[in-house]
Amino acid sequence: MAVQKYPGRVLSKTPPTITPPVDGEGGSAPGVWTLSEALENEKAGTWPKPVLPRELYVWGDNQQGELGIGTTTNMSSPVQLGSDTSWKKISAGGDFSAAIKDNQLWMWGLNTNGQLGLGNKTNYTTPQQVGALTNWEQVACSWTGGHTAAIKTDGTLWTWGWNSNGQLGQGNTTFLSSPVQVGSDTDWYQVSAGNQFTIAIKTDGTMWGCGASFNGRVGDGTATTRTSFVQIGIGGIWASVDTGDAHSIAVRTNGTIWGWGRGLTGQLGRGGTSDQDAPDQIGALTNWEKPGAGSTSSGAIKTDGTMWAWGDNNEGQLGQGNLVDTTSPVQVETATTWSILTVGDDIVLATQTDGSLWAWGSGGSGSLGNGFDSRRTSPQRIPPATGTQWKFQVSAKTVSVLALTEG
Repeated sequence: MAVQKYPGRVLSKTPPTITPPVDGEGGSAPGVWTLSEALENEKAGTWPKPVLPRELYVWGDNQQGELGIGTTTNMSSPVQLGSDTSWKKISAGGDFSAAIKDNQLWMWGLNTNGQLGLGNKTNYTTPQQVGALTNWEQVACSWTGGHTAAIKTDGTLWTWGWNSNGQLGQGNTTFLSSPVQVGSDTDWYQVSAGNQFTIAIKTDGTMWGCGASFNGRVGDGTATTRTSFVQIGIGGIWASVDTGDAHSIAVRTNGTIWGWGRGLTGQLGRGGTSDQDAPDQIGALTNWEKPGAGSTSSGAIKTDGTMWAWGDNNEGQLGQGNLVDTTSPVQVETATTWSILTVGDDIVLATQTDGSLWAWGSGGSGSLGNGFDSRRTSPQRIPPATGTQWKFQVSAKTVSVLALTEG
């Protein structure tokens, strides 16, 4: 039985009190354990897991059927995908999407490179189950080109789709239209897929990358294409990572934040616009918690609930009420209740602890979910669906958005 996880890897031997009980958010407990210790105790299955209904809503660009609603019509306001209430994880990619429910993996949208994992290259405008297995835990859809990476409940890593630069980590450049396991390791913890590269973290806190290394996007300090995963840096010090189009933002277990890859628009937050082929620290603060990497900009939420953004601001995606770029983090408004963040292509979406969902940046194709197609340079609230709260997960890469409600 899957059990509750808590941010910061803070766990206890007795069930913490959670109000409300949200998987992945909230909770408090004494005692800090390492990632590997946490996973071992979670496997014991001794903690109760609250079960709340989760509905999947979609909006934005739909030219390739990536919203999964059976059409190719763009939607400027959230619409529910089907009637299921057991969705667990979601991932929006470049013109294709994925979601997990009841530990089954479902995908839809563009499939020219086999990125849907269905054994073919046929596009689908409605969700299609990938195989018949019920042991999928996490899925990550890539940006341009189309490849997918996913982790199963047994800790194994699987990849498929476009593989021109070895981004599948299989030791070759062969395209795959069905999931294939990466090696034999069973300790993969998190995976994120960029444009022709993949970054993943293991339960021991080590971070690994593969794929195209131009702009330094693999992060191993070289310009060498990697068709197999190579370790990024040394030691088990990484807590979470998010890949953008050609750069990544990651948080270490000590609360520091780091960036690498393409830096042309200041998306690395280092005060300049140069590329970086290995992780480089952004500032000196130690209270960063949730990173977000977009196409040409980045953002992150701190442990105090404040949100910060940096990089390209051509569509107002930095949330500053203007179109001025910045190469260092700037705070987005003054709220201290930001909870979940996703950074896409010129758009940003984030939730607050009260369950409200906010969006800003380019409004093209209805991506802001406010019923219009116009730009917004500061956070604008997206009306909640009747009887639901935006409290669980939001995902966007281009201008298509997936969001899970809970409760």
